[in-house]
This record gives sequence, structure tokens and C-alpha cells, in this order.
Amino acid sequence: MPNTLALLHSKFQKATLEAFPQLSQDDLVDDIAQSTQDKFGHYQFNAAMKLAKPLKRKPRDIAQAIVDKVEAEENGQPCIENLEIAGPGFVNITLDPSFLTERANALIVDPRLGISKPANPKKVIVEFSSPNTAKELHVGHLRSTIIGDCLARLFEFLGENVVRLNHVGDWGTAFGMLIAYIKDEHPGVFTGEEETDLSHLVTWYKASKKRFDSDEDFKSRSRLEVVALQGGDTDSLKAWEVICEISRKAYQEIYDLLDVHIEERGESFYNPLLPGIIEDLESKGLVTVSNGAKCVFVEGFKNRDGDPLPLMVQKSDGGYNYDTTDMAAIRHRCEEEKADRIIYITDLGQATHFAMVFKAAQMAGYYDPKKQEVTHIGFGLVLGPDGKKFSTRAGETERLIDLLTTAVDKAEAIISERDPEMPQDERKALAKALGIGAVKYADLASHRASDYTFSYDRMLRFDGNTAAFLMYAYVRVAGIKRKIDIDIEELIGKEKIALQHPSEIALGLHLTQFSEALNTVAHDLIPNRLTDYLYELANKFNAFFRDCRVEGTEEQSSRLLLCELTARTLKQGLHILGIETVEKM
Repeated sequence: MPNTLALLHSKFQKATLEAFPQLSQDDLVDDIAQSTQDKFGHYQFNAAMKLAKPLKRKPRDIAQAIVDKVEAEENGQPCIENLEIAGPGFVNITLDPSFLTERANALIVDPRLGISKPANPKKVIVEFSSPNTAKELHVGHLRSTIIGDCLARLFEFLGENVVRLNHVGDWGTAFGMLIAYIKDEHPGVFTGEEETDLSHLVTWYKASKKRFDSDEDFKSRSRLEVVALQGGDTDSLKAWEVICEISRKAYQEIYDLLDVHIEERGESFYNPLLPGIIEDLESKGLVTVSNGAKCVFVEGFKNRDGDPLPLMVQKSDGGYNYDTTDMAAIRHRCEEEKADRIIYITDLGQATHFAMVFKAAQMAGYYDPKKQEVTHIGFGLVLGPDGKKFSTRAGETERLIDLLTTAVDKAEAIISERDPEMPQDERKALAKALGIGAVKYADLASHRASDYTFSYDRMLRFDGNTAAFLMYAYVRVAGIKRKIDIDIEELIGKEKIALQHPSEIALGLHLTQFSEALNTVAHDLIPNRLTDYLYELANKFNAFFRDCRVEGTEEQSSRLLLCELTARTLKQGLHILGIETVEKM
């Protein structure tokens, strides 16, 4: 079932060509949008102003000519109730309640809520989270992990073939220092005689860096460890694998808490491909040697002094770096994995790096922008109450595990205060859902390109645009169903939704726009478009609940089905955000 926006788009394009046959398909503009206020109808058609110049006519005259040709019915049934020309040439579109009723009834019997799976799914690679081995996940990884998981869930629901990649920093010179230090101070780690965890690795890494900077002998041995590791030495690789596994276990604890599933494919995966990248770039005449380093100069990129900015693919000492690895990664994903769309999710500070990598990869012929879509999704900072980067009181970067467990603890305290008699198991399960959901929602409800201030108190509130507010709307429907005690599935087979009261119509209209919201997020890759939709859905449901009694009325069956459709939409929307719903609060 095409969504309403697509249906109106088709109707108005057809009417425009009928009204002005001198126009071609290329002259038409996609200018239908949801109305921002009820007084402007349900949708608006705004193309008349843009057509005024090519048609050399007044916008209102153009709008009237198009309106006269619009087919107000669909499949022999009323579709558009009213078309009104306003202002300089806007066309306000009000849909017929019977059309919305028919759509709502189609949605309640569709487990996918009107979203059809594509006949030919695209392969979408989403790269997100991407911590560095032997370092703890911190608040800086929060946004990448949450945004990435949300977009992966979205494309999975839309029916695409999604690959979730964790591009872990698990290779490089730092491992030489760490391996040398552990061999000196804690050799039992590599033989299995000494148990350790990530917190120890972090401490040892700091100590190894300090020793590397002050001890020439240790520096030499660290460099030899790097050579041995890169050369495939068995003992060095074993030591490296031990370090990676310790880190992996710690990361998995956080991913499990967040309910995030992700496939680890670190920088080490691409290491064997790096020499071939250099050879290929040289064979294509794209490499310039600058101060001993091999670089690709991409037109349009300059440093602060106005000089050309190099993409360094091989250092003067023969080593490789992030630029080389990312070139190998994009080539592998396009040529070997045949990805149709690749999405990289990191902080905004890496925007220039990825723009250069994408352009260089295009120059090398690794990907064709006409066939594949490659996008870097940047995000802003998480700020503390002081407006600076979120950190501990000691000024250190906040560990992500501490941030999440604190959110769960605070949620449990709120629940205990509101309902002291709640059983412990139920309270703890609800606290986890609410605490983790609150953190995720607060992040996703902020525009990803903007900074936002982290506040437990604000994100755990039960009013306003919060996870708790949306979860409570879902719980309210569950309460209505328990009270009426009717088998919903049986009711769906017997009864129909009838949208009559203005609050019913407003809620029904919004429910039919779910697929439009998802398509917008899939196009723009801005998750707060979905949080905005769900927040408005909860508000419209609350208005309906206020205005339209459900239990014990002639409209009970219809309104109960409308409640159920609301609950299903809320649950699916929250699931895409990575937020668990609960039946009681």
C-alpha cells in the first residue's frame, strides 16, 4: 500500500501535466508535505510558486488550474475531502475521513504497519561504535553506538540486507608498547597464569606510553614488537589475540546492556590488503611523494595555510595509517561485498577525513556514486551541566558502563518512590528498560549534528519528550486492554475502526503517516525525525483518550482497535530506536 504522501504526489503530478501539457516530467517538483498546523489541512501542495516562472503565470492561477484537474477519488472511493488555495498559491489538502478510516483498517491487519518489503533489497553496511582495543568504551562512543544501532534497525525493518560493522582499532604501533610492557611486568597474562581485565589493560597502556617516552631500551623493544606483530610472528600474534579478547569481553558487556548486535571487523582485517592499495593507487598515477610519504592529493581540500591537504596512504617509514585502512575498507565493501549503501557514523571532527577518502576512492574507481551511496554521518558532543565535554568530577572521560549503570540505578530509585510495593524482579526489569531507554531516547531525540547536555533528571521525567512519556502511553493502552478484557485478535477479525470524532481523525491521520516518518529517516539519516513522530503520536493518543471514552460506549470496539494500532505503532517505533516497551509502569 503506497503511503498517503506518495499517493498525493502521484495525483498532483498527473493533474499538473494535464493542466499544463507543455511541461515535461523533468519540470515537475516534488513539493507535497505534511501540514504544520491543523488550519492548513492535512497536507500542502506548494509547487505553484516554483512553476510561475517557467509557465509565466500567477501562482494562484496555476494552483487553481491544477486543483481543477486533481482526481478526488481513489479506486472509486472518496479520498480528498477539500482542496483550498491559500496565500500566494499554496494548496491545502484535507483528506476524507472515510479514506483515513480505510487506511487505518488496512494497517491494523498488517503486521508491518503498511511498510512493504522491497522486491530487491539493497545491501546496506552500517559502520558504528568502533572503539580502540585496550581502551574502555566511554561517553564519546555513546552517540555512534546508539545512532548506528537505530539506523541499522530501521533499514532491517524496511527490508534491506543490513551488515552491522564494528570497525575496531585493533592494529598499530600502540600494541608494540603494550605487548612489551606486559611481557616485562605481567608475563603470566600471555601464558594464562594471570587473569586480568580491560581496566588493567587501560592502566598498563598508560604506563607503557610513559615508559616508551622515557626509556630508549623499552622504545626499541616496543618497535621490534610492532615489526614482529606486523610480520606475523606467532608469539606476538598470540599476545595480540589475548589483548583483543580481553577488550572484546568488556565491550560485549556494554553491547548486551544496550541490546546492540554488531559484527566485529577491526583494522587488522584489512591489514593484508594495504600493500595492494598502494600498488593500485601508484599504477593509476594517483600517488605523489611528499616529504618521503606517499600521498593522494584530492582537489578542493586545503590546510589552514591554503596549501593542498594530502591524504597520506603510506608514511615515510613505510608504515600505514587510518587513511590506508579506510581506503582498503571502502574498496572491499564496494568491490567484494557489493554494498549498495555504506554509512559511516563518527563524530563531526572526522568529516574532512571521510570526505577525502570518499573522493579518493572515487578517483581510484573503487566506487561509483551513480551506483553506490557512501555517506559519513557526523554527530555532535555530549555535554555536561557546565557546557563542556561530559566527564567525571575528576575531569576524566566518563566510562560508558558507569553512565549506563547510573541511569538504571536512578530509574530504579524513581520507580521505588512511585511504587514501593512493586516486586523486586519486576522493579529491576522496569528500571533497566526505563534507564537504558531514557539514555537512548535523549540522544536520538537531539539532532545528531548538534551538541546536547546530558541530564539524568531531564531524561527520566515522565512528561515532555522523553522515553518514559512514550513508554507510559504504550502502558496506558495495555491497561485499557486489560480492563476491557477482550481478545484483540478476535476483535480485529470481526470489527472495524471508524474515525468520526476530530480527535479520532487526528490520531488516525498520524498513524497512517508512520511509513512517511520512516522513509524520511532513511533518506536524511536523522533519527530525531522518528522521535518527533512518536512524541506527537503519544500526544495525539492522549488527546483522543481525553476526548473519546473507550469502555462501555457504542464505539468501544472501534476505539479499542484504534488504541491497539497506536500501541503497535509505538512499539515498532520504539524498537527501531532500540527501546524496550513494558506492559506496566
